[in-house]
Amino acid sequence: MSKLSIRDVDVRGKRIFMRVDFNVPLSNGRVADDTRIRETIPTIAYALNNGAKLILASHLGRPQGKPDAKYSLKPAAEVLRILLDERLGRGCNVGFSTDCIGVQANEMANALQSGQTLLLENLRFHAEEEANDEGFSRQLATLAQLYVNDAFGAAHRAHASTVGVTRFLQPAVAGLLMERELEYLGRALHHPPRPFVTILGGAKVSDKIGVIQNLMGKVDSLLIGGGMAYTLLKAQGMEVGKSLVEADKLEVAREINVAAKQMCDQRAGGELCFRFQLPVDHVVAAQIAPDAKTSIIPPDQSIPPDQMGLDIGPRTIELFVQEIEQAKMIVWNGPMGVFEVSPFAKGTTEVADAVAGSGATTIIGGGDTVSAVRQAGVSDRITHISTGGGASLEFLEGKKLPGVEALTDK
Repeated sequence: MSKLSIRDVDVRGKRIFMRVDFNVPLSNGRVADDTRIRETIPTIAYALNNGAKLILASHLGRPQGKPDAKYSLKPAAEVLRILLDERLGRGCNVGFSTDCIGVQANEMANALQSGQTLLLENLRFHAEEEANDEGFSRQLATLAQLYVNDAFGAAHRAHASTVGVTRFLQPAVAGLLMERELEYLGRALHHPPRPFVTILGGAKVSDKIGVIQNLMGKVDSLLIGGGMAYTLLKAQGMEVGKSLVEADKLEVAREINVAAKQMCDQRAGGELCFRFQLPVDHVVAAQIAPDAKTSIIPPDQSIPPDQMGLDIGPRTIELFVQEIEQAKMIVWNGPMGVFEVSPFAKGTTEVADAVAGSGATTIIGGGDTVSAVRQAGVSDRITHISTGGGASLEFLEGKKLPGVEALTDK
């Protein structure tokens, strides 16, 4: 952690502009999943317990730069009040401003007393937020005396509330959630205990090209499942039937396969050898359905033209579990198959069980992977579940995140 944390500054009596990630799913005007709000409660509670006057700001959905009632953050204010009551053991009033700038926002912010909270309306009700507009950034900055970013999930966006505001509001520090994300992901990239195993899945190889290329020289084992594996297998000359293949990515897939073989040869027999493992067998079906007729394609056999690979097979599960059981650090992003449909869930579930029971430092990233570990009932045995899907992928690619770069160095 090379950035200042909220623990490094005196917050008592100060108005804090805290960027949070309350981009939660709504159903019938109510919060359907409060996970993202819960994740930032430790930072909010820390600030309130230390006498801060707290102004919270977030986006929700894609309201196209103008007010839209179905994307209002007002339902989040009530959930936040309940969660703070639980955490602090006292009645907590959470004020709500119907705009994030302007007269009402300024008056409510200036009226805050130490230990009080104000939630601003959706930042994206103003097109200037995503445009990182200087004037809008300055208006946000006038609300407070100190900036805290606890929204890792938005840290890969150079928006007014993540970057622009820091030009006018200093110091700019990390919240406790942001700090934890940077510590775990930073350790994985720069100081991993070994063996270090990365598991990548999901539908498209195009989403993970940068991650594969950046991690290939850092990990001991790179295990690849999910739909993305079939573009890589097709690039090796395997017939994959109706499996998902990104035809426009076959050339880069060939380059990845060649680079992986070179890395395996280069590190063969050394203290830190490298394994690049694609699925060797496959659970296939003609369609994705709960009642689909499935079969297993054994190693070294092609997938028939009328079938598609929808999960890793039993031999692949064995190979993956062997690597996972030896690991000291594991990063996992993306399911092994169409885990939402029961006939194709076994690979993901078995990998989840192995990761949870490995004894390694385990980091899970990406919404689908988080859903998978919860479905498997092992989320409480994971060391760190990242709140940033796109942000964690860009971090693992080695990219600089604008919202992190904007924070004040220690």
